Amino acid sequence: MDSLAGGRRRRPGSTPRTAVLGSVTVPGEPEEVSRVRGFIARTLASAGLPGVDSDAATLLTSELVTNAILHTDSGQPGGRVSVVIRSLPDGLLVEVIDDGSAGTPVVKTDPLAGEGQGLYLVQQMASQWGYLRCQAGTTVWFYLASAELPQAGSPGVAASPDVAKRARASQHAPASRHPAAGQHAAAASTPAHIAATSSSLAT
Repeated sequence: MDSLAGGRRRRPGSTPRTAVLGSVTVPGEPEEVSRVRGFIARTLASAGLPGVDSDAATLLTSELVTNAILHTDSGQPGGRVSVVIRSLPDGLLVEVIDDGSAGTPVVKTDPLAGEGQGLYLVQQMASQWGYLRCQAGTTVWFYLASAELPQAGSPGVAASPDVAKRARASQHAPASRHPAAGQHAAAASTPAHIAATSSSLAT
């Protein structure tokens, strides 16, 4: 079942908040990857988020759903994968929730390998990413910053203290912070601290 989240019109001058744009839960079967791709594309087209690369979001989500089907209990009979799309004041957050596995999400670092490039793509294309584990399963998330945000170091553009602070934290922190979370999750990881495999069914 998938759903697009409706929203109230923001009052002029009010501060934008995190909002769930939509969610979908699908059986853990390879043919469902294309359904998820369509859902992401429709949801982002409807939301019209400025500066967010919807093609990148669609690609990375399909890669994570593929990984869940191939490498977690979501790919077993009766398994399921859920996707939640959230808008943030400065970008987009996507969460892919699987049914859990014995291992943790890991990156295959060889870019010339014929397969297993799902998390490598996430590492290269997302502004931030990480994962949260619990008894019910694993949530792998990625964050895409809006391209309309001022970039630190850009000619003639001075980054705000908040943007600069977050940039430094993302470079040096030992664990990724979930952009919508109120605190650091101990199980979260950054690409620099992960090393192994993922595969993609989607093209």
